[in-house]
Amino acid sequence: MTTQLYQANSRGKANFGWLKANFSFSFGNYYNPKSIQFGMLRVLNDDTIDGGTGFGTHPHDNMEIITIPLEGGLKHRDSMGNEGIIRFGEVQVMSAGTGIQHSEMNASQTDEAKTLQLWVFPDKKDVTPRYDQKSFDIENQINTFVNIVSPNDKNDGNALWVYQQTFFNLGIFEKDTTITYKVNIPQNGVYLFLIEGEIEVDNQILKERDALGIINFDPFEIKMNSKSKILLVEVPMK
Repeated sequence: MTTQLYQANSRGKANFGWLKANFSFSFGNYYNPKSIQFGMLRVLNDDTIDGGTGFGTHPHDNMEIITIPLEGGLKHRDSMGNEGIIRFGEVQVMSAGTGIQHSEMNASQTDEAKTLQLWVFPDKKDVTPRYDQKSFDIENQINTFVNIVSPNDKNDGNALWVYQQTFFNLGIFEKDTTITYKVNIPQNGVYLFLIEGEIEVDNQILKERDALGIINFDPFEIKMNSKSKILLVEVPMK
């Protein structure tokens, strides 16, 4: 097993007043030649958005975009006519394909919203744009990974799907729990992002917002040193 630790304080940062952002990979004005992407995972942005603000209408194309609210809610509106609010426990996917425009605004006029947004390169270009969202009962499925996103051809109907051989898993784990993760596709790597808590993987300690890139591995164990919330992204490396 080959691993690389990405500490939370090594991420790129931006403060626009209304938006406080942390970039796991090069994004916008933040450029780090050592951190462009992890395999087909191109973006992992950790955003705090002030009440009454958000991202106005803007375009995307040929990217799989996954949005995971952590606190508060986001109001989505797009050029396909979709409109709605997503909150923690709900996940949104958007296949930008040939092109789509959308906006993402804080659903509250007063409270902050905290979200993760991830972009994955698709395995098919210029598809018809699509949008979907789904609610997952994460808090009542403690000590297990809940599959929230999977490939279109390997989807059992319980998760959202995208045009890529990627698997997104979200879980809340109690202190002193150990869980084993087995890769779905042997050539894939894993990008493990610790949302909250403290864990140990391969004799390395991860704290809140740290991440670990993992390749060339057999099933591996994750040990919880405290109650922890984990996002685990299995993704093709090329």
